[in-house]
Amino acid sequence: MELMWSTSHVYGGNAHYVEELYEQYLTDPNAVPEAWRDYFNTLPRPEGAPAQDTPLAPIRDHFELLAKTRRPLGGAVAGVTSEQDKKQVRVLQLINAYRFRGHQKAALDPLGLMQRESIPDLDLAYHQLSSADLDTEFQTGSLFIGKERATLGEILSALEKTYCSTVGAEFMHIVDTEEKRWLQQRFESVRSKPEYSEDKRKHLLERLTAAEGLENYLASRYPGTKRFGLEGGESYIPMMDEIIQRSGSYGVKEVVIGMAHRGRLNTLVNILGKSPAELFDEFDGKKMFADGSGDVKYHQGFSSNVMTSGGEVHLAMAFNPSHLEIVSPVVEGSVRARQDRRNDEKGESVLPISIHGDSAFAGQGVVMETFQMSQTRAYKTGGTIHIVINNQVGFTTSKREDTRSAEYCTEVAKMVQAPIFHVNGDDPEAVLHVTQVAVDYRQQFKKDVVIDLVCYRRRGHNEADEPSGTQPLMYQKISKHPSTRALYAKYLVESQIISAEDDKQLVEDYREALVNGQHVANSLVKEPNKALFVDWTPYLGHEWTAKGETGVSLKRLQELAQKLCEFPEGFQLQRQVAKIYEDRKKMLAGAMPMNWGFAETLAYATLLDEKHPIRITGQDVGRGTFSHRHAVAHNYKDGSTYVPLQNLSADQPRMTIHDSFLSEEAVLAFEYGYATTDPSALVIWEAQFGDFANGAQVVVDQFISSGETKWGRLCGLTMLLPHGFEGQGPEHSSARLERYLQLCAEHNMQVCVPTTPAQIFHLLRRQVIRPLRKPLIVMSPKSLLRHPKAISTLEELSQGSFQTVIPDTQVEAAKVERLVLCSGKVYYDLVAKRDELGLDNLAIVRIEQLYPFPEDDLAATLQDCTQLKSVVWCQEEPQNQGAWYSSQHHMRHVLKGLNPELERNLEFAGRPASAAPACGYASVHAEQQARLVDEALGVAAQA
Repeated sequence: MELMWSTSHVYGGNAHYVEELYEQYLTDPNAVPEAWRDYFNTLPRPEGAPAQDTPLAPIRDHFELLAKTRRPLGGAVAGVTSEQDKKQVRVLQLINAYRFRGHQKAALDPLGLMQRESIPDLDLAYHQLSSADLDTEFQTGSLFIGKERATLGEILSALEKTYCSTVGAEFMHIVDTEEKRWLQQRFESVRSKPEYSEDKRKHLLERLTAAEGLENYLASRYPGTKRFGLEGGESYIPMMDEIIQRSGSYGVKEVVIGMAHRGRLNTLVNILGKSPAELFDEFDGKKMFADGSGDVKYHQGFSSNVMTSGGEVHLAMAFNPSHLEIVSPVVEGSVRARQDRRNDEKGESVLPISIHGDSAFAGQGVVMETFQMSQTRAYKTGGTIHIVINNQVGFTTSKREDTRSAEYCTEVAKMVQAPIFHVNGDDPEAVLHVTQVAVDYRQQFKKDVVIDLVCYRRRGHNEADEPSGTQPLMYQKISKHPSTRALYAKYLVESQIISAEDDKQLVEDYREALVNGQHVANSLVKEPNKALFVDWTPYLGHEWTAKGETGVSLKRLQELAQKLCEFPEGFQLQRQVAKIYEDRKKMLAGAMPMNWGFAETLAYATLLDEKHPIRITGQDVGRGTFSHRHAVAHNYKDGSTYVPLQNLSADQPRMTIHDSFLSEEAVLAFEYGYATTDPSALVIWEAQFGDFANGAQVVVDQFISSGETKWGRLCGLTMLLPHGFEGQGPEHSSARLERYLQLCAEHNMQVCVPTTPAQIFHLLRRQVIRPLRKPLIVMSPKSLLRHPKAISTLEELSQGSFQTVIPDTQVEAAKVERLVLCSGKVYYDLVAKRDELGLDNLAIVRIEQLYPFPEDDLAATLQDCTQLKSVVWCQEEPQNQGAWYSSQHHMRHVLKGLNPELERNLEFAGRPASAAPACGYASVHAEQQARLVDEALGVAAQA
């Protein structure tokens, strides 16, 4: 490091020259070479500067001093008494008005169809100024114009160019003064139009050529085939190229990209380097996966490595379904997993990029949820760069009053004070500028930033669609409008930067590369650094019956249990919480049986002890909605917190447990993204009540249940869904078990209903220890958390394993004439009634894993029941819900092997079919419960 700085251009004898260059940059950034301007733009804030003993520190400190002392940055004008003083104040108000509302006057629409209302705040007369004042000099205040005084004409010209050209910058809603000043400087100092070198401009044209060239080639080779082309928004490709290259120069090592359909194929080929030949095979309908259903080409993901000035960068494109915005939180989860793996708490090494459509960005609530999580402890990723490919049409809806309630589609971003840069897609250099500012802002402030790329859709919603039927005027305009590339090429030819022959050659070279099936992405690394990848091979090719040793030595269990009950000296627990921990000490000593909360917590402790990271989120996970967990303890004296699970040993892996913000959809999607990126961790999302997962059903439908078969994406996510009929009414009784079972096929996920503390202990450990990564849906109990019969011993945790079927050991198999099959809490009701009636010829068998259904285990359990005459399935849920319809064929198959007559006579005992999950009256609930128990046991209902 010392040698690097001693030979650097900013060291020692060069310092005076650099300081002069920096002074010039402060006055007029366009006056210094582009490389120096980029360097000065990226100088860190004071708190981010190197330590004082590094050679670079004095120069950076001097830069900071120059920036602070060169001139005052605004403030009130003292003694406003004269007419000139009053006008001075009005000029400062005018400057402020442009900063606030200049974007509303900007020329953002390439088609010129955007109807913009006049903005009175931007008229001189509104501020009691006139054309007669244009030659009068005023103080420029905090305006970055390069001098302390300027004529009103100069000030007005600077403001018009900065805020009303092809860039409309919105940032005055930001509260933080430092951020606002930083953004003002970046836009005002160059009038929103930096001077770029010829090489940079040629590179812009080359990337526009690639963007347009791919679409033209696909249109000619596959006419009318859906591809959701980028035509009209080609500037997006040089934008993405710049984000990746500039981020790489900051030291970013991974970029995760989420986007819907529009422009996806172009991104895969021209940015990530997917082979054009592979893409053409997909267009030709060739099967690309050996197993699974596969998915359409514009949903596919991809990964590759590219080289930047800062080193190799890994790019990952997330798979995405047609639910356009749901991929956004999935990307955030994947990014957080990568950052955690790198111990990157600030978000400096992994960058999320989310690409949106304008109508989806404005219309889908998960966008708001994703913004809401951006600065929270459990979900922050150091800022996301959001790109809105603003076609100004949502499917066929183009009128603003139909697509949103605000002027812009990006208004939702203001909720987290994200800066928003609207830019005309037909001005590639303006696009480049806002891209550079966006990357620098994200790296500087670690917050979200939005680029609204205002463009158009040259074709319909897809290539088989005829758009002029619903947007006749827009498409008359589009049919005559030259492409972005054509406009920029003409500009470069007229500026004598390239010749017409050079322009033609660019087009021909790109098309030839496509025809030859060559890679066309810049800087693609052909031999990628595998250290940037996660190795999933140990988890491939396993059957769902794969074993894993889930028992733990009794001695180690006791040692860990002891650590879970220890708190720092002086840490005072609230009375009821203290009682929970006192009881756990008794359980450890054998004076009390093990309850659910302690067994679950011990499962986490043993996994951490075996070096498996754990991440748990949900709305009440620290305490547990039903106060059974209390993994996060709160000091009753000062409110500080202590997590015993995070203090087991000095070298334990990461243990994250956070109460989430009030969201299900975005949070579950985030955890899915995390689990698909880190196979070594136990990743858990717990619903406050099981039915709350209804709000995240799209995540279950389109990712959790089908991600493996569609995209080959393994996922070990665990969902804990509190479930059980406790007389709490329709909303808090059922986690909708039937929905998950309906989605089960091809061994895609696991659905379990554990009924003892030992079962949850072994189930959670099995999820991580065995080499299988399948989503786990747990119908976790409510009343069983403290049920006097739902108990286990330390020995059962130490020696046992998860039982997919629990046989009835209270009756002799040879005496059993009636068999009740069930899952969940109802087992304890059935046992209590059987014991009350003294029935010794009736067995109650629990099926603890409903999918994959354990037919072999059930058959083995029943093989000695030679006198069996009747079999009934008992559930608390209504007949049209629960496990009955999805599981009865499995039960019949097992019974058929025992006795065909039993298969035909399988009975149902439960609540009658219902539109609601449960009744809302306690008395009716009790009556129904008593009736179904009696039906299951084959006795007459009590009068």
